[in-house]
Amino acid sequence: MNYTPLVLSLKIAGIATFIVLVFGILFARLLARNQFPGKRIIESILMLPLVLPPTVVGFGLLYLFGKNGPIGSFLLQAFNFQVVFTWIGAVIAATVVAFPLMYQSASAAFQTYDPNIENAAYTLGASKWRVFWTISFPLAWPGLLAGLVLTFARALGEFGATLMIAGYIPNKTDTIPLAIYFAVESGNTDKAIFWVISMLVIGFSAILWLNWWSGRNILKFTSEK
Repeated sequence: MNYTPLVLSLKIAGIATFIVLVFGILFARLLARNQFPGKRIIESILMLPLVLPPTVVGFGLLYLFGKNGPIGSFLLQAFNFQVVFTWIGAVIAATVVAFPLMYQSASAAFQTYDPNIENAAYTLGASKWRVFWTISFPLAWPGLLAGLVLTFARALGEFGATLMIAGYIPNKTDTIPLAIYFAVESGNTDKAIFWVISMLVIGFSAILWLNWWSGRNILKFTSEK
C-alpha cells in the first residue's frame, strides 16, 4: 500500500491549519471588538466559503491562480512559479475552505469574556501585545482549540476545491479524499475502503479528543467554583 496520500494529506492539512490559525485569530481579534461601517460585509465575505459549493470555491481559485489569472500570471512571470496542479494549490484550497471554521470559533472565543479585563490591563500601562498574550489568548484558548481541531479535520477532508486547482497527480497531489474518489472510479474497492477507514479513524479521534478535552475543562471549572 502506498502511504503517500496520508503523508501528503497530513502535510497539506497541517500547513493550512497553521495559516488559518494565524489569520483566523488576526481577523477575529480585529473584528470581534470593533464596530465600523462595512463590518458585516467583511464578515460575510470571510464566511462565504462555508456556504459555497467547493467546486465554486475551486473555480474561483483556478481563475485567480491559473496561468492567465491575476495572481497566477504574476507568479509565473515574476518567479516562474505555477500554483495550479501542485501541492501548494491544495494547501491554498484547504486554507480557503477551512478558514470560516477557525474565524467563527475565534470570533466567538474573543467575545466570551468581559472586555473590562483587558481594559483594566490597559489602564495599568500594559501594551496591546502583552494584553493579548497574557489575557486575551489564554481566556479565548478553549474556543481557539476547538476551532483548530475542526479546521484541521476540514482541511484534511477537502475534496472539491482541491480537485479543481490541484488536480489528481499521483505522488504529488493525491490527497486521501482524491485517492478515495479515483480508487472507486478505477474499481479498486479495497484501496477505497482502506482510505475511508483511515479518514474515519482520524476524524473520529480528533472529535473524540476535543469532546474529552472540553468535558475535562468544564469539570475542572465546575470543581474550582
